Amino acid sequence: MRDVTVIVLAAGGGTRMRSKTMKVLHPLAGRSMIGHVLAAVQEMEPHRIVAVVGNQREQVGPHILDLVPDAILAVQEEQRGTGHAVRIAMDAVGHTAGTVIVAYADTPLLKGESLRAFAANHEAAQRAVSILSGHVVNPFGYGRVLRDTDGDVEGIVEEKDASDEQREINEINSGILAFDAEFLADALPRIGNDNANGEYYLTDTVRLARDAGLAVGAFAIDDVMQTEGANDRVQLADLGRELNHRIVTAWMRAGVTVMDPASTWIEADVVLAEDVTLLPGTQLLGATVVGEDAVIGPDTTLKDCEIGVGARIVRTHGELAVIGEGATVGPFAYLRPGTQLGSRGKIGTFVETKNAQIGEGAKVPHLSYVGDAEIGEGTNIGAGTIFANYDGVAKHRTVVGRHARTGSDNTFVAPVHIGDGASTGAGTVVRRDVPPGALAVSGGAQRNLEGWALSRRAGTQQAKAARDALASQDDPPSVVAD
Repeated sequence: MRDVTVIVLAAGGGTRMRSKTMKVLHPLAGRSMIGHVLAAVQEMEPHRIVAVVGNQREQVGPHILDLVPDAILAVQEEQRGTGHAVRIAMDAVGHTAGTVIVAYADTPLLKGESLRAFAANHEAAQRAVSILSGHVVNPFGYGRVLRDTDGDVEGIVEEKDASDEQREINEINSGILAFDAEFLADALPRIGNDNANGEYYLTDTVRLARDAGLAVGAFAIDDVMQTEGANDRVQLADLGRELNHRIVTAWMRAGVTVMDPASTWIEADVVLAEDVTLLPGTQLLGATVVGEDAVIGPDTTLKDCEIGVGARIVRTHGELAVIGEGATVGPFAYLRPGTQLGSRGKIGTFVETKNAQIGEGAKVPHLSYVGDAEIGEGTNIGAGTIFANYDGVAKHRTVVGRHARTGSDNTFVAPVHIGDGASTGAGTVVRRDVPPGALAVSGGAQRNLEGWALSRRAGTQQAKAARDALASQDDPPSVVAD
């Protein structure tokens, strides 16, 4: 292709979204709407990208530059139509040659391969103007592509300006247009605003090209959904479902098993290996990467996580966590940022972890909180263990060595170090370091206060049960506790 400039129109207010967030910044599949469009545009490898911003440009402009640092921003102070917006964009670029593509920031299904095919068709036909068109069952609201008796494109008429006969046409203008740059620069100042909206329609360039005897044509896209935009949250949700359907379908065709596509959500930047299995209710978000033969779900949400080969994640919520090869997590686990579980390790039922490095083969099986901790290879943490990492002012770290065995209902009061091969007794509160191989216990000898229920809970079901049990004994206690 020749020198290509892509203009992305992103200045509209999007008032029907009823949101403090600019319309084109609303997210779908882990990217903003304009983020999807810019990704498609970048696949074309254009020489320059110009984004026209206006409403809430303090939000939109920086977001665009984060995604495409060398993009040119053109500001449309007043929204006076697409022709006006493109003229501002061309003024920002200055003199240019080659092909100019005009796209819209609210079409998140648009694919780079479609834009590339459109541009190639336009250039091969040496047209002044090309229209990306499509045939739809219900064309209401769209501009219609007008053709003469020979089938050549005569122009485009907007819905509000169309006659009853023209409204019956089902070939629609997607709004995405391709131009010869020199023709566009000449035509833009000649567009008028004598129409129902008093706006400068970019589509009037079709008539100007025809009047000048220049070539005009339409390139019909088979997948018209790629050109669909979203004006309100209902349409946004519809596009979100369609985009997710396309992503999930693509992964299934690439070798991923998805048990229930309708309840599975996969965002655009997720990477899955072959033979991954996703069970119902799974959401994979952000930059999550899942290794071969891993099984995720059911009812699991992972965001920006890395899951190793053959790992098993069940009914878990995780974010910014790394799970090693063959490891198991869940059910009902909560992996907070900084969690790292080594190969063949285990984070079990009702376990919460945060900024915790859990070594190869180490296990935290039940009902525990592990925060700001390091747990060595092969260590087992007893049920109901709390890593008390916060003293009310600062966070502190606990280190548990290799092949340690800690008892149930432990509390590790950080900072503290439990040595390799050490053990702790059930119910122990560990406030000091435990040497390698040592057993730490903190409770005194057990005392039984005989008859306590009879004296302190007299008249209750507890006292009655105790009295009945004592009466059945051959030698009941004769002393009742004070």
